[in-house]
Amino acid sequence: MKHVLHISSLILWMFWSVSLNAQELEPRSLTNIPVGMNFGALGYAWSQGNILVDPALSIEDLNANVHGIVAAYLRSINVFGKSGKIDASVPFAAGDWTGLLNQQQEHTARNGFGDPRIRFSVNLVGAPAMNTEQIKSYLQKFVLGVNLQVILPLGQYFPDRLINLGSNRFTFRPQIGMSHRHEKWLLEAYASTWLFTRNKDFWGGNELKQNPILAFKIHAIRTLQKGIWIAANAGYANGGTAYVNGIERESHISTFRLGGTFSIPVGLHHSIKLFGFTTFRMDKGSDYDLVSLAYQFRWGGKK
Repeated sequence: MKHVLHISSLILWMFWSVSLNAQELEPRSLTNIPVGMNFGALGYAWSQGNILVDPALSIEDLNANVHGIVAAYLRSINVFGKSGKIDASVPFAAGDWTGLLNQQQEHTARNGFGDPRIRFSVNLVGAPAMNTEQIKSYLQKFVLGVNLQVILPLGQYFPDRLINLGSNRFTFRPQIGMSHRHEKWLLEAYASTWLFTRNKDFWGGNELKQNPILAFKIHAIRTLQKGIWIAANAGYANGGTAYVNGIERESHISTFRLGGTFSIPVGLHHSIKLFGFTTFRMDKGSDYDLVSLAYQFRWGGKK
């Protein structure tokens, strides 16, 4: 039971990474877009690896294969003269996990909806609200922005099962970011923290509490011809020690992510984005690879 609870303390963090991890390292979130413009996106992600790695556990040869689909919508808004955005996303995941737990071969599979997310963003400096005509003469220099994302506990959750696609608790992620343009390069940096409410129905009626996770990201983005751009991405997360019924678990997270993004427009209103990254740990956390492909369609915008 001790090992089972220990594994469970890592699972909720795992699904934030697996279900929507492509968005966690996504560059250009500070880009100024015309007020009233809408974006719809549908993405597929595949991840594989030792997702629940923890050297303190009696678990060996762990391997997971997870397929995810994410549907998202974004609308640009005017926030007291500043450019802002509201977006929402819903993940669906299907996967299986195999490994040796206490020298016993174990296998489990899950499929269903994960926790949906909503986010409010505003650029405080360097990106005023503009219409489609005004933005034609806009040239970004330095932009400072903030956002708040809320993860709602509406995904698939069974309190009597070890692995779940939902977290059964609210998660809040405030973030601050800055972006600077130098000729055809964009350099971006972000800092955020993950804050969690308690899960009072965790694995058979236990209570799960988790400390905040601090996360940092940087992006180097290069603009190419005809609207094509590429980016190198890096991120680091630290913290997240979990407590089950007040007892601390060895679940402190310290992980790095390295990845890349390639985006190409298809016509005037469509674009395709390919994204991938690898994760490796310094202390506890996940160690896996992910590749995703997304289609985006835009429409609207005030003239």
